[in-house]
Parts: sequence; C-alpha cells; structure tokens
Amino acid sequence: MLNIKTFQVNPLQENCYVVSDDTHACVIIDCGAFYDSERQAITEYISYKNLTPIHLLCTHGHFDHNFGNNTIFEAYGLQPEIHSEDASMIKDIAMQCDMMGMGIDYDRTTPPVGHLLKDNELITFGNHTLKVIHTPGHSKGSVIFYCEEENVLFTGDTLFRLSVGRTDLPGGSWSELMNSLEDKISTLPKDTVAYPGHGPKTILNEEFRMNPYFH
Repeated sequence: MLNIKTFQVNPLQENCYVVSDDTHACVIIDCGAFYDSERQAITEYISYKNLTPIHLLCTHGHFDHNFGNNTIFEAYGLQPEIHSEDASMIKDIAMQCDMMGMGIDYDRTTPPVGHLLKDNELITFGNHTLKVIHTPGHSKGSVIFYCEEENVLFTGDTLFRLSVGRTDLPGGSWSELMNSLEDKISTLPKDTVAYPGHGPKTILNEEFRMNPYFH
C-alpha cells in the first residue's frame, strides 16, 4: 500500500509529494519547497515516519517544482531525476524566476542532475514501481509517474482537476499537450487516481467525462 503525503508549498501553491510504502522506502516528487518552514516540514515528516528517501523525481523543470531540490540533496544526498528535454531548465532556478518576473529572491545552489529519465523507464522503491511516461506539452520534458499496482498517477502540470497545464512558456506546445492527453493519459485505467502539480487530486474517469480538454 502506498502512503502519499502532500505538501502544498511556495507562493504558487505547488504540490510536493512524499510517497512511501510499508518498507519505509520513499520517493519525493517535485520538491518545490521554498520557505524554510516548508523545507523543514518535509524533512521532519520523513524523519518522524522513519522513511528512507530513494529518489528525487521531477515531473518537469519549472522553478516552482524544484525550489527545494537543494534541501533534499543536502539532507539525503539525492540529486534530481528529470527528463533530458528539461534538464537544462533546473540548472539555474534564479534565472527562471527572473525571466518570469516573479519578484522571488532565490539565492540557493541548485544540485546537479543525477539521472535523466526516459519514456517507459521503471523507477523502483520498496515494493513498488513507478513507470515514467513522457507527456510533452506543458514543457518539452514533462513526464508523469504511474504506479500500476496502486492505480495512482502523478501528473505534474500536464493534467489538473478539470483543466490542464499552460503551454505559453518556452518549450510549451498546445498540440503536443493534446497528443499527450489522447495518446498517453487516455489509455490508462479509468479508476486511476491522479495527483497533480497544483490543486486537488482527481479520478481519471471524471476527467474523461468532464474535463473539456479531453473532448
């Protein structure tokens, strides 16, 4: 059984997930923790639950999903794992903030990428496996992580509840996003629970019926 702890972090209210199982192994998905209190909350949860972090996974390279990578690197020695198309994006989080005009002062060192994720790659931790599915559109290197054993999906900014991610940023493509929805997400079981990069979780069946971007 998976235990999924959600931390809503940073000024953009991004969802960081700590995902563990009965072995106490865990993965951290999209550590966007910006404030010291957010960073501390994540590490204290991991310590309190006696978890062993195995992977630091990134659904894509945008700054709001990667603010806290340095804390995970410093605490557990884990380097971010990200698709090659987005690897260059997280080398300078401060530059991304400046380009977006966010007015966010970010002066922390970003850890180097540790592994380049590939489409259909399997990420293992404890007794569970996450399948990497490349879903370009929101960014060139956007991926989602699917756990078939538990019917759980982590969608980053590719899919939100009744919405989808924006495509007007560098590397974004509306046609690629629509293809990712149709060719990748639509093929997954309808009862899959999706945990997005922002906002509440949802069920794919509801998205297939009610999300206008699936029609």
